[in-house]
Amino acid sequence: MRYLPLTPEDRAEMLARVGVPAVDALFADIPAGTAMTALPDLPLAQGEWEVERALSRLAARNMAAGSVPFFLGAGAYRHHVPASVDHLIQRSEFLTSYTPYQPEIAQGTLQYLFEFQTQVAALTGMEVANASMYDGSTAAAEAVLMAHRVTKRRKALLAGNLHPHYRATIETVSRYAQDTVAARPAQPDGDADLIGAIDDTVSCVVVQSPDVFGHLVDLKPIAEAAHKAGALLVAVVTEAVSLGLIEPPGAQGADIVVGEGQSLGNALNFGGPYVGLFATRLKYVRQMPGRLAGETVDAEGRRGFVLTLSTREQHIRREKATSNICTNSGLCALAFTIHLTLLGQRGLTRLAQLNHDAACDLADRLAGVPGVEVVNATFFNEFTVRLPAPAARVVDLLAARGILAGVPYSRLAPGAGLDDLLLVAATEVTTPEDRAAYAAALAETLAELCR
Repeated sequence: MRYLPLTPEDRAEMLARVGVPAVDALFADIPAGTAMTALPDLPLAQGEWEVERALSRLAARNMAAGSVPFFLGAGAYRHHVPASVDHLIQRSEFLTSYTPYQPEIAQGTLQYLFEFQTQVAALTGMEVANASMYDGSTAAAEAVLMAHRVTKRRKALLAGNLHPHYRATIETVSRYAQDTVAARPAQPDGDADLIGAIDDTVSCVVVQSPDVFGHLVDLKPIAEAAHKAGALLVAVVTEAVSLGLIEPPGAQGADIVVGEGQSLGNALNFGGPYVGLFATRLKYVRQMPGRLAGETVDAEGRRGFVLTLSTREQHIRREKATSNICTNSGLCALAFTIHLTLLGQRGLTRLAQLNHDAACDLADRLAGVPGVEVVNATFFNEFTVRLPAPAARVVDLLAARGILAGVPYSRLAPGAGLDDLLLVAATEVTTPEDRAAYAAALAETLAELCR
């Protein structure tokens, strides 16, 4: 009873109050077959060093990204992160800092958030950016909700080549907000018919560039069509490094730009935590979710920083809040800011060029493998190949050879009927030797499969 203080009567009263017959009913949304029905087969007790040894054995079964030629992307990219980034973010004033509710004792935190916002606005070509979101997909969902508020419409049009995970996040949020989502089917060769689907019922058009298949998308005609219909253009960027070479979405007519900032300062980290980017036009700033750090002067005229805008349910009446995001990805945003500051404008452009050059070299090598077709005419550091065998099978066979060959599209969108497509990314950390090994191993593997 010390650790389980609730009596059976307490639990019965709580269940009656929420209107369910039993505790199991609270987990009804978990798909059948997913929930555990019994305790896992683990020892009831072990010493610390026994546990460490067991966990080390399990960890050794993983193939670490840095240990083999690595070509995975699809929204999360392996880049070199300078050691100085990790050193600086682990300083105690950064690592332990929390939400800056009191600006007078959070000047350092507010200042780096201000610098982060400045960098994101410059990268995206927008006028204002917030202090970060949780990740790219939730930022995209928040952008759709914001577009609904601005246009007073409740229907979002999603391009077919939007990352399936971003699509799923938008659809989930929209379902519970009782909004409508019109998602076009994926088109590996490019979504040529998107403009024809825009009408005056649409609040926003959500387009990714480079898209999930790696195509670079000209946003200007899409923005023109959206604006003509009274809708907003939401541009999605999953590879922040691409903004070192590609014309920013804001310059192409986007009204809201969202993205994933993991590529700068943040390692893969088994999928998180990451940092969402969110930028928009100044005229929409009061509809922007999250928080905005601003610059001011104190009573003595000295430069200082404050939370200029916090239209969140923690700061104002809940029904008036634009979002219920409770914080920002502060430490990840700081890592982003430090890395980008170290690079500078020329450094980012150089890094982007190295990425593009590596991808071009790899695409040329893979195009020379019998049976392999490179789908893309344009790309940044990621492209799609069509294989003469199921991509997931090829990936497994190449992993057995010590090469992480890419992400099968079927893993992102099961049942889409695109099982022969493989998404392949090459960044600055892939060497010519890595790329040559990949092409050779792929040729041998396909030759064995297609005998």
